[in-house]
Order: sequence, then C-alpha cells, then structure tokens
Amino acid sequence: MAKTGIVLFNLGGPDSLNAVEPFLANLFNDRDIFKLPFQNRLSKFIAKKRAPKIIKEYELIGGSSPLICWTELQAKALKEALKLEGYDADVFIAMRYWKPLTAETAKIVEEGCFDKVFLLPLYPHFSVSTTGSSFNEWTRVYTGNKQGLVYINDYFDNEKYAASINKRIDEALLLFPEEKRNGVQLVFSAHGTPVSYVKKGDPYSGQIKKTVELVMKQRNNSHKYCECFQSKVGPVKWLTPSTKTMIEELAAQGEKSLLIIPISFVSDHLETLFELNIQYRELSEKAGIENYIVMQGLNDSELFIEALTEIIKDKLQKGS
Repeated sequence: MAKTGIVLFNLGGPDSLNAVEPFLANLFNDRDIFKLPFQNRLSKFIAKKRAPKIIKEYELIGGSSPLICWTELQAKALKEALKLEGYDADVFIAMRYWKPLTAETAKIVEEGCFDKVFLLPLYPHFSVSTTGSSFNEWTRVYTGNKQGLVYINDYFDNEKYAASINKRIDEALLLFPEEKRNGVQLVFSAHGTPVSYVKKGDPYSGQIKKTVELVMKQRNNSHKYCECFQSKVGPVKWLTPSTKTMIEELAAQGEKSLLIIPISFVSDHLETLFELNIQYRELSEKAGIENYIVMQGLNDSELFIEALTEIIKDKLQKGS
C-alpha cells in the first residue's frame, strides 16, 4: 500500500499573548493578501501598532487562540477514522501564520518520503486569501516529491459537511426559550474578502452562498435566514452586507431572536469567540435583540470528521 500523508492547513493563532505581535506580522507580510511597499518592514510596524488592541481581545477569550488545539484534535480524529476504514495515513498540521508553520511541517513531510500527500485545507470554501495562500506557501517551501501531491481545493458542497453545520444549528436552537425557537432568525456570518477578489474570479462568496443553500435545503428551510460578512480589515471595499449592519437592520425590523452561524470557520477562534460572541453581542443588545446566541464551531464534530474522511477516502479509491 502507498505510504500516505495528509496535511491539514489552517491560519493558526497566537498560543500566548506574547505571540500576538509576531502572528500579526506574519499575517500582514503575506503578499497573497496584502501587497504593501517595503512589506517586511511595514508588516512589523502595523503589527506593533495593532497588537495592544488585539491582545486585549485575546485576554477576553482566555489569553490565546484555541484554534491550534481544535486542529490537533481534528488531525487525531481524522487519522483514527481513516484507520477504522482500513487506511493507514499520517496526519500533519501546517499553519500559515503561527506554529507549526508551513515550512516546519513541509520539512517533516519531506523526511517521511510519502508516495502520496493530500493537502487538505480546513477552509471548506476556496479563496486566494486562505487556501490559495496556504498552497502557495507550501509550493515555496516543499522540496519533496511534488508528483505525489494531491490538492483538495474545496468541499463547500459536501453533504456531511453541511449536515455537521445543521447538527450544530439544532443544538444551538435548543438554547433559545422553547416558545421562541420556531421564530429564530438564522444569520450566516462568513469571513469577508475584498470585492476586488470577486472581480478577479475568486469563487469564495459564491461557494458560501451554495453552502448556505445546501444547509437550508437539508433542513427544509425551517427558519428565516440571511447571509452577511465579518472581519473587515483596511479601507478597501469588502463584501456586503456586513454582520454589524445585518444585526442592526434585523433589530430595526423587529427581530428579537438571532442565531449567529459562523459559516466559513470550522474551529472557534478570535473571530467567533470575540467578534461574534462579545463585540456583536453588545451591539445586538443595544439594538434591542432579546435572544442572541452564537453557534458553537464545528471543532470536535464527528460529522465534520466523517466529511473529511469521506473526502480522503474518495481520493484514495480513485487513485488520486
């Protein structure tokens, strides 16, 4: 049997408050996202300027990002699930902006001399700023057998992935008062991108829309729903409507119960635990929302691991 490796890609997150500034510097030094003059120097300047504010946000969610812990759990669960299916594969983690960095993982994978290496992003939807950036970095640093690499661009329309979201939605709906559950407004909040990406052919926003449609189809359009975008950075025009604007508009329309669904994330981190669960909670309360709940990330979802297992199995069976 061919020796198989799987690399899970994600953005990473600071594992301590001291790591916030270097994490930000790595982020702003990514030329797949930001094209700045004197980028290496300017990225450090921006990180130093932004770090105090971001450190305070991390303090409010426990002092570090839980993303690496969730990713490690997902990697272990995927390896075990594949083993139960008769596939022995080693699973690695490659983070884009913090440890274990892509270059570190690439070196370990090179030393493993794998026949096949599946590059599996923990971004279900393809964007040049997420999966594209991770793949580009892998290409730059990996010097092993490139003929054995299998790139998995997206899986936004995987039925089990959608089902894993629906299970989390059902769990979250139980947190509302029973008499309010049928009238809850579902708010799908995705990480935004600049509009210029769409104009250049980036499929991300279209894939988000298709995932939302699949999720709602699986639940027979059980509730009213809408889509919006969060985490805008910089002065350029981003995808709209923003999550902030959407919450304010829904409140103005008389909605009182909102379930916020972080649709583009598979693990809880700063954007879900602070931005959605703290920052926008305060906004919603001031706007008159009475019941505001943020869906838990997929994190340790068994259905999500089944989806990843299904994706890898399909590639292995087809000889990819």
